[in-house]
Amino acid sequence: MYIKKILLGIAIIGLIVAAFFANFVYKAMMRPNTAFNNEEAYVFIPSIATYEEVRGQLEPLLDDIDSFDNLAERKKYTTNIKAGRFKITKGMSNNDIINSIRSKNLPIKLSFNNQETLEKLAGRVSNQIEADSVSLLNAMKDATFLTENGFKEATALGMYLPNSYEFFWNTSAERFRDRMLKEYNRFWTDVRTQKANNIGLTQDQVIALASIVYEESKQASEQPRIAGVYMNRLRIGMPLQADPTLKFAAYQLPKYKNTVIKRVLNVHKDIESPYNTYKNRGLPPGLIAMPDISAIDAVLNYEKHQYLYFAADAKRLGYHKFAKTLSQHNVNAREYQRYLSSQGINR
Repeated sequence: MYIKKILLGIAIIGLIVAAFFANFVYKAMMRPNTAFNNEEAYVFIPSIATYEEVRGQLEPLLDDIDSFDNLAERKKYTTNIKAGRFKITKGMSNNDIINSIRSKNLPIKLSFNNQETLEKLAGRVSNQIEADSVSLLNAMKDATFLTENGFKEATALGMYLPNSYEFFWNTSAERFRDRMLKEYNRFWTDVRTQKANNIGLTQDQVIALASIVYEESKQASEQPRIAGVYMNRLRIGMPLQADPTLKFAAYQLPKYKNTVIKRVLNVHKDIESPYNTYKNRGLPPGLIAMPDISAIDAVLNYEKHQYLYFAADAKRLGYHKFAKTLSQHNVNAREYQRYLSSQGINR
């Protein structure tokens, strides 16, 4: 009888311990532990983050950070941090959260378009991934990388084609750059490469001309016609006389820093620069801005015609009037100059 009581007591104690353990397991692993009202929240864990840094991001999102700490310690997450962008869904348990931030790194959509310089591109990209703008710019300008892949600093921006791409948030500067090289090489299909050969331009020259075309017009429908004008000028040895290249040359000078040139004047035509296409024949040494893919394809598929001139259309802003003769062009140009003056645009 006495032994039975002892065994019963042991059994009861065992049940109590089991109940406490089950309660602990439920609280630590299974019970919902989110404190936010939205359906989901995201945490961004840097590549060299400590558990304390991760904990600092999680604490405002959780009801009970202590229970999370206990389970994180038991599952050895505290010494095995994973970098990336992770989603926490409303109602998740500690176990679900740990599984998510340990193994479910989510990609982001990274996008950029028409950045004027590598510096501006680095700044734009650094706002979307972990790599900072300095490391990105250093990777983009790395002399060994440029030489090995046939680029110069003047043409390096042309490697970055404006679009949306899928990346992990914790992508390094070098991995971003290397991925962009792959995208660039993928863009230059055999068909595009053959078209460039057929019109007598290298890939760098196509993109340099495309950057001028794009700065002249954002209208994809007339970009092939503008490209045709410049190809006609190149063919007969006429200077390109592209106003966007004058602006680019001017912006390299201290006196034009932090200014916006709205009207190209004769003084700009006197700037000494390899990008001054009024003084220098042929294409400039590199692109003047990042062109859209539409402008690149406009050069490769330029419209064949006899136009040598074009001027902005004062009655259809954003579009242009084209001319075969200088006399007709002067009429078109004077009309637009009068429009600028009427708007008080003098420089």
